[in-house]
Amino acid sequence: MKTPRVALLVETSREYGRGLLRGIIRYQRKHGPWSITFQPHGLGEPPPPWLDTWKGDGVIARINDTATAEAVMRLGVPVIDLRASLPGLNLPIVGIDNRQVVRLAFEHFLERGFRHFAFCGTPYGQHVYQDERSDRFRAELQARGFDCEVYQHSKKRLNAERELRHLTHWLAKLPRPCALMTCHDDRGQQVLDACLRAGFAVPDEIAVLGVDNDEFLCHLTTPPMSSIDVDSVQIGHEAAALLDQLMRGQKPSQAPRFFPPRRIVERQSTSIIAVEDHHVASTARRIRDGACSAISVDAVLRDVPLSRSAAYRRFRQQLGRSPKQEQMRLRIARARELLEDTDLSVTEIGRRIGYDEAKYFVHVFKQHLGTTPLQYRRTRQVRR
Repeated sequence: MKTPRVALLVETSREYGRGLLRGIIRYQRKHGPWSITFQPHGLGEPPPPWLDTWKGDGVIARINDTATAEAVMRLGVPVIDLRASLPGLNLPIVGIDNRQVVRLAFEHFLERGFRHFAFCGTPYGQHVYQDERSDRFRAELQARGFDCEVYQHSKKRLNAERELRHLTHWLAKLPRPCALMTCHDDRGQQVLDACLRAGFAVPDEIAVLGVDNDEFLCHLTTPPMSSIDVDSVQIGHEAAALLDQLMRGQKPSQAPRFFPPRRIVERQSTSIIAVEDHHVASTARRIRDGACSAISVDAVLRDVPLSRSAAYRRFRQQLGRSPKQEQMRLRIARARELLEDTDLSVTEIGRRIGYDEAKYFVHVFKQHLGTTPLQYRRTRQVRR
């Protein structure tokens, strides 16, 4: 049987692109082999010269401009577009479900008690995918009765320093405390740099959440940046699977395929409970610090100068859930991380989040997520 020849036009300069490549590699190792033509490059670079004479069977590309689009479409082979930045190409698209990305961000901020919100993205009209993130974030907030401040880029061309000053001026006007989502980690790094230079306290005054979970960028900032893991490995895997079908002559649906993000990786830039009631904020921090230990919620509340009923009432008023529900939310979130990222047994994971009996942990987990820990692990680790 003929070995398929596949060209990959995916940048290696960002973690998102590298994750896509890891997903493609995993697919072809299981279902290949493929003969792959690939040359490391950055997003936005012109089509590589070798593409003019390349003879192959399929292409997976992050199409960022018309020149690249025309170059790959001239080849007359199946092409998967992983960028979705140019409308009207009529190519199969595989990418991120921005609706789920925005919902995850909104819920993350709302769980922390924020009532003021902002979004900082790329210049509107420059990239349809980033515009969608901004539009959806504002729409989600408006549907819940909240306003959202959106950064307006200068109409003049500014150098890096002047752009930073323009951004800082906008940040200074935001209501405090403010939950700010950025379109991606690159923009998040710029926002956090502006906050650092201007002396805006993060996360106390402005909490910043990026998208892509680029480990390098997230730890380059001060403080380290929380970010949404969009699971680019899965997207790369699915793109490779779709290309394989097309190269075999199958005709799957041409509808765009968008996949949900994996989770939020929380770091210091959003690690805050943004409520005015200092008793509630203090209680929430204590529950958070000891959520996975044997310390009970009642033990935490004994240190709060309020009656148990008053503490529960005020906690619900500020955060929309009880102290016990907050502890459970944190424990389940930690269990999901351990199930996805480790090979620890269910019994050990249960112990690590405060349950000595594995049977009870399984019961609680299924009650909250509708599936057992092992079933959850199988579905989440299938392509990792």
